[in-house]
Amino acid sequence: MDQIAASDLTQWLNENQGVLAVSLFTVTILFGWLSGIFANLRSKPRLLLSTIEGPTFVCTFGISARTEHYDIHRTGIALYLRISNVGTAPTSIENISVGYRWAIHPSSKDWWKYGLFRFWLNDQTLAIADFQTPVGAENTKFYPFLCQTSVISGSSSDTFLEVGKSTNGVVYFEQNDSYGGCFPYSLNHKVSLKVVVTDVYGKKHRAKFDVPKVSLTEARKYNPRFGQTLMTIRSQNEIFDLPTDAHGNLIPPQISEDDTRAAATPPSP
Repeated sequence: MDQIAASDLTQWLNENQGVLAVSLFTVTILFGWLSGIFANLRSKPRLLLSTIEGPTFVCTFGISARTEHYDIHRTGIALYLRISNVGTAPTSIENISVGYRWAIHPSSKDWWKYGLFRFWLNDQTLAIADFQTPVGAENTKFYPFLCQTSVISGSSSDTFLEVGKSTNGVVYFEQNDSYGGCFPYSLNHKVSLKVVVTDVYGKKHRAKFDVPKVSLTEARKYNPRFGQTLMTIRSQNEIFDLPTDAHGNLIPPQISEDDTRAAATPPSP
C-alpha cells in the first residue's frame, strides 16, 4: 500500500509541476508582502524628551497696563530640550507645545478647564535675542535654538532625526496678556509642565518636567531681552518684576469685592 501511495504521489507531482511552481511562487510573494507590511508597522519613531542644564525656567512678569480690576501680566517659558529618536524609523519635529495649570481659585469656572486640566501654548514665540551665559570674564556661551535661527549666527539645530540620533536647542513661549490667577501655578518655586512634541507623521511624544519659577531679573541673566517679544511688537512700555509668595506665585492683585472670578489664590497641591 505504501509503495502504491508513493507511486501515485510521484505521478501526481510529475503531472502538476506547473501548478506547484505557481503555487509556491504565489505563497512566497504573499509571505514577502505580509512580512514587509508587518516590518513597516513595527518601524515607528519614538522621541525621548529631556531637559538640559541651562535656560529652562518659567517667569511671570508685569506690564504697564491693567483691566478694570486687575494688573496685566504675561508669562514667558524657556526650555532647553534634548530630543532623541529611540524608535525604529526616522522622523522630523513638526511642532512643540507646552501645558501647565493656572493658579486660579477652585471656585472659578475656569478652574475646571485650566486648573484641574492644563492651559496650552501651542505656538512658539520668536525670541528677539539669543539665550546666553558668560563664561569667565571675557567669553559668552550662546545656546542654540531648536526651531528658530540664531540672532547671532543665523544657524539652528537640525530637526530631522535619524534612528539613534538626537538634537538639542532652546524653545521659547510667551503667554498673551493675562490677569488674576491666569499664570502657571508653582509649588516651592517649581512649575509642573507637560511638553508635547508632534512629529511629521502627526504622532505625539510627551514628557513632564518640574521647571524652576524665576524672577524677571533671573531670567534676564540668560537672555537680556527675555519677555520682550510681544512688548516690542505692540510698542508697549517696559516689563517688570512682580511680587511673589513663598512658592513663587504672584501675590493676589487688588480686585473689587464683587469680582473674584480669577483670584490668584493657588489651589491646594
